[in-house]
Amino acid sequence: MSSSEFGLAAVYRVIKKAGAERVGDDAAIELRSELEALGVQISRRAVTLAAHAGRKTVKPADIKLAAEEILKPNA
Repeated sequence: MSSSEFGLAAVYRVIKKAGAERVGDDAAIELRSELEALGVQISRRAVTLAAHAGRKTVKPADIKLAAEEILKPNA
């Protein structure tokens, strides 16, 4: 089993918060994998944005802009 940055219990809570009565183990593991992949993609873009601004520090605005670009590419 590979390690993850996200705890599985937190992923179960997120799915339950979305309204699920029951959560399958495979579903929680899959969501954890998808969230981590998306987080890495957003983070890479945020690092690029910070570097373009002449900074080494990634700021909240970089994350927000990167997430908007990745999650709403046709907007």
